[in-house]
Amino acid sequence: MSAIYRSLEKLLTLHQSLNSLARKKRELITENDTDALSKLLIDEQKHLKAIEQSEKERASAVKDFLTSKNMANETATLTELIDLADDSERKQLETVKDKLLLEVKSLREENQLNQQLIYQSLQFVNVSLDMFRPAQQDFNYDKPVPQPSNRGSRSMFDSKA
Repeated sequence: MSAIYRSLEKLLTLHQSLNSLARKKRELITENDTDALSKLLIDEQKHLKAIEQSEKERASAVKDFLTSKNMANETATLTELIDLADDSERKQLETVKDKLLLEVKSLREENQLNQQLIYQSLQFVNVSLDMFRPAQQDFNYDKPVPQPSNRGSRSMFDSKA
């Protein structure tokens, strides 16, 4: 169970770090600092890979724990694992679970805000581009209007002849 706890602690630390990157990302988006934003996105990708690796470690620790409890073929949620834990480990697991849930919720909200900021920025760019483009001419078909003749009142046939 301690391996599960350690992996959850590691996941919590990585999510906290990712959350701080999301807050920095919001600042860079509002400041329109694309160079720093590109560097931050690379760092964010590294964090995501580390989280993925930690998640694999957690899944392996859970599988080992379930095997030790003769439940190898079953899957268990964190809440179910907490119920299987000893009293001393139960409190630690509940604490780290609650912190991790709060961190994930905060990260989700921060990412939604960043997504809205980027969308608004794109709308502003599109409006700006539309202002610089010339207005399109109307390409609908119109019936040609006959133009009056300037030849005078002579007809094609000379009636005096």
